[in-house]
Amino acid sequence: MGIFSELIKARLTLLVVLTTWVGYYLGSGPFLDVVRMIHTVGGTGMLAAGAAILNQVLERDFDGQMRRTAGRPLPAGQITSGVALLMGVSASLGGMAWLLFGVNPLAACLGAVTLSTYVFLYTPLKRVTTLNTIVGAIPGALPPLLGWCAATGGWGAGGWALFYILFFWQLPHFMAISWIYRRDYAHAGFRMLSGVDTDGRQTGASAVRNTLALLVVSLFPFALKMNGAFYLAGAILLGLGFLVCAVRFALRRSFDLHCDFASDD
Repeated sequence: MGIFSELIKARLTLLVVLTTWVGYYLGSGPFLDVVRMIHTVGGTGMLAAGAAILNQVLERDFDGQMRRTAGRPLPAGQITSGVALLMGVSASLGGMAWLLFGVNPLAACLGAVTLSTYVFLYTPLKRVTTLNTIVGAIPGALPPLLGWCAATGGWGAGGWALFYILFFWQLPHFMAISWIYRRDYAHAGFRMLSGVDTDGRQTGASAVRNTLALLVVSLFPFALKMNGAFYLAGAILLGLGFLVCAVRFALRRSFDLHCDFASDD
């Protein structure tokens, strides 16, 4: 179970399921279709698990070069690439079929877009351009929009508001993680902003900019009357707290981990 949990990136998959449920719940209004909700989160969870496995299949050799990921099932030899590929393809196709027949075609299409952008666009771009983090934030932000479309059967301003909240929420985290593991990423050949930004100023500035953007878009649900004053107060307070952390990161940029490669010897 430990190997399987690591293979499907259980914590990330759980986050995908949770944000999908939020989108579905907010899109449902006063009438919550529990059966369709179960189909939505179940299909999305299976799809997310499949995407996580396929991502690790494609990156198994690169993961083996990073101390942070060398212990994952594929580079550690705990499971073969063929078995993992079969699992990833089966889960991905099964998740899309579940969304198509259990929810609606729009949800299935969004699921397919999420899978394809994550596995076939974001994953290879990590070794090509530092813009990969922006591309990677797109599939990461689609689950709440998928949940909204599953509940409503169409697009809506509320669904897009949730998309932009999650989009901008991811980027400061990406910047912090890439800075902490910057030498590890460089050693494996991944092109991250922190790898070319030697003093960290651009990385820190990006974290601050996107946290400010997050603070702004987090007010959209209140403006759209999706939530009340309690949400507004929470969004402002938590957004300001997040901004303080981002500013501290931009000013200090001193955090480093033992996994960094200090030298070649």
